[in-house]
Parts: sequence; C-alpha cells; structure tokens
Amino acid sequence: MKTYKTSFLLLLLSLIPHIIQAQINILYGPYLQNVKETEATFVWEADKPSVGWVELAPNDGTHFYSEERPKYFDTTNGVKNTSQLHAVKIKGLKAGTTYRYRVYAKEVLSHEGHYVTYGKTAATVVYKKEPLTFTTCDNQKEKTSFIMVNDIHGRKDVITNLLTLSDYKNKDLIIFNGDMVSQLNDKETLFEGFMNESIELFAKEKPMYYARGNHETRGEFATAFQKYFSPKEPYLYFTFRQGPICFIMLDTGEDKPDSDIEYSGITDYDNYRTEQMEWLKTLKNNPDFQNAKFKIAIAHMPPSQAKTIWHGQKEVLNKFVPALNELGIDLMLSAHLHTNKYEEAGSLIHFPILVNSNNSAVSVEATDKQLKFKVLDTAGKVISEKTYTAK
Repeated sequence: MKTYKTSFLLLLLSLIPHIIQAQINILYGPYLQNVKETEATFVWEADKPSVGWVELAPNDGTHFYSEERPKYFDTTNGVKNTSQLHAVKIKGLKAGTTYRYRVYAKEVLSHEGHYVTYGKTAATVVYKKEPLTFTTCDNQKEKTSFIMVNDIHGRKDVITNLLTLSDYKNKDLIIFNGDMVSQLNDKETLFEGFMNESIELFAKEKPMYYARGNHETRGEFATAFQKYFSPKEPYLYFTFRQGPICFIMLDTGEDKPDSDIEYSGITDYDNYRTEQMEWLKTLKNNPDFQNAKFKIAIAHMPPSQAKTIWHGQKEVLNKFVPALNELGIDLMLSAHLHTNKYEEAGSLIHFPILVNSNNSAVSVEATDKQLKFKVLDTAGKVISEKTYTAK
C-alpha cells in the first residue's frame, strides 16, 4: 500500500508542470491602434510565449462562428512570431464599416529545429457575450468628435473621471497627448498607470491615438514604447483622417538639450525633430490633408516665444512652426505645462494653440462647417470653449 501511495504521489508531482503549462491567459488587451479608413492594428499580451492571431467577421447579425472566419497572424516576414506581446495590422477594410473581432494566443511550449510543440489557447469571449467590435474611419463622415487628455502621470482615477465627464462613450476617438506616465520602467507601469483603465472603458472597441510626451522617453523601458503604441507604423509621427478633420500626430521629444546630464548621452532628439520637420513639408501633397476641412496638430510640447522656455519648446518653435504655418493648420492641441492656456494666432505662429492642463480634458466636435472645443475640469465644469469656422 505504501508503495502504491508513493507511486501515485510521484505521478501527481510529474503532472504538475503539465497542469501549469496547460493554462495561458490574455494578460493585457486587446486594444486598437492606428485605425484608419482601410486598416486597423490590434495589440494584446499573453502571459506566456505564444503565437497570436485575429479573426475578423462582418457585423451582419450572423453568429461569429456561422462560418470559418479569416485569420490574420502576428508575423515577421512570413514567420509567425513566438512572443507574449502580439500586434496585427489588418488591411483592405472598408471605410466607415463596423467589424467584429476575436484575438487568440496559442502557447508555444517548445521549438526545436523544425518541431514546435503547442499548448492551450486563450482567446477573447464570443459565446457568453457579444464579440468585440470596431469601426473604421471615414473621410466622408459629415461630423466627428473626440476627447484629448494628457499629463495623467499614472493617475488612473483621474483619466477615468475625465473621460466619463467628457462623455467618451459618444465620441469617435480618444487622443492621449503625452506624459500618461512619469517614467517607463516596465510594461506594468503602462498598464497599471492608465492602460488597464483605458482598455476597460473604451480601447478594445474605440480608436485611441497617442502622441508621445517627454516623460515616456525616460526609463529603461522607453525604447519599448512603440512595441505597444503605433507598433505597425514606421514612425511615432503620422497623420490620420476622420470625417472633416485631418490629424497630424507629432513627437516633440525631450524638453532639455540632448547633452543634458539627465539623459546620460543616449538621446538624439534634435535630429529627430529635424526629421519630422522634413516630413511635415511633404504633407502638402497628401490628399487626405489637402481635402480636410480642418487640420489639427497634436504636439505634447507647445511652441512659445517666451524667453523663459526650455530647449525642446524652442525646437518646436523653430522647426515645426514654419512648416505648420506653410500647411495652414487650423489649431494645435498641446500639453506639458500642467496648466490651461490659449493663444490666438499671431505674426510668428499663424495658428491658435490650446494647451490642456493635467486636470482637464478637451472635448471637440466638428462638422464640415465648424469646429468647437470645450475644456472640462475634474468636476465637469466648462473652463473655456471656442468655435472655428471652416476656411
């Protein structure tokens, strides 16, 4: 009997690794990135190395599994990636169209030579509740709306409050304008600081676009930023169009000179901002930009003519402003100062600048005839508002 019990115990102990291996979960996400007229990117992270894919279905009232749905894999040059973090860009979508989707992570237990051993699969739910949905952008949309928040610095209760008071559920998209955390030490900083709240509120089904701030450039995890945000874009600066608005997303970099002791010699933001300046000059040939009724630049650090400004803001003034003046943008939305400020267009800066504080949200609605913004504080009080007429 004793021998039997010992053998049974040994058998149980030998099974423990397999029981543990059998479990895989989606740790973070999914969430949407860079939704445009004909494409969208999906990001999610599993708790174990895995291959990942997205299944896509039309929003036509059929059950998600009434037929085989196309699979879009997380790959690099035709090879499925084995990773915890997954990003998939789907192209060839239709403008202004709602789709249903499901993401998967299938654990990779081992990969030796050309043999791969797989474990269990984790996926978002489509049985007990409706599948996740998203809607592509539409240049022909007659009106659009969005919310911008910034300088949250990991205060997840503040972001939830501001988004709720700004009626995020009825907005087309959300913009994060930098410094959502104070320093990027690890992925937990991102998700526990603001992304878990964002995913729970909206980011699974509503587009979110992110202009990096100077604090996201700090910390040992800073170089991983683009693995999580705009992971399938060539750069962190880009444009997108929704209805009457063309958005120019800029990356203003750090606020001090590259030689500053705080950066330990690892930054090269002056050249990076020059690169963006040259890119801005090409937008005059972009039909989405040309045909938009309103052009809005999103830039964390605002330009300023004040003598007391730091190096980064001077760079924005000297490099970005001339190109933006030439493009004839209608408004710049900025952050960084932790205060609310509005400046009308002038002789040097030919467009108005709205600086949003760390304790307010900017709510914007636009048609092809006018654009209106409201700034709301943490109590929902309107601090300021302004209306512009299309040129």
